[in-house]
Amino acid sequence: MEPETSNTPADLADAAFQQHSAELRRFLLRRVKNRDDADDLAQEVFARLLRVRDAELVRKPMAYLIGIATHVVREFRQRRQLEPVVFDSHVSDGVPEESRSDGPQVDEQLDLQTRLDTAIAKLPPAHQVVLILVKRDGLSYTEAAKKARLSVHTVEKYLVEARAQLRMLLRQD
Repeated sequence: MEPETSNTPADLADAAFQQHSAELRRFLLRRVKNRDDADDLAQEVFARLLRVRDAELVRKPMAYLIGIATHVVREFRQRRQLEPVVFDSHVSDGVPEESRSDGPQVDEQLDLQTRLDTAIAKLPPAHQVVLILVKRDGLSYTEAAKKARLSVHTVEKYLVEARAQLRMLLRQD
């Protein structure tokens, strides 16, 4: 359920934060694999949401947040590629072993994300497109059909087939 659009960017950002911050953080964590980076990127997403000129044009706040987050993640990855990696062995020697990872829960999430990415890559391209438009981008079946230049019936069919294939592929692993 999407919140009603607000009159100001601050109202929009506040409502979006209240309703979608946890989902946004999960989205970001799946892409950057580090909780601290995901939290920093979530702050950047909400800061950019505050810069929206006309908040009334944002009809689906979560879809809008995911769009902003996608750009923020891309910029983050580009910055990371340009930064030299510096390793200070003296600093890492003083860190206890148990605090060097985010724990088994994050490892399980990363494993599941890797398995899911691999399974999605095995889907036919049209099924991948429809799945991404509906699940990631939050488009309705009608919107996804227009964007993919397919009928609504075909979008529904591809989603059912994609879900079935994903379930089968994930069980095999």
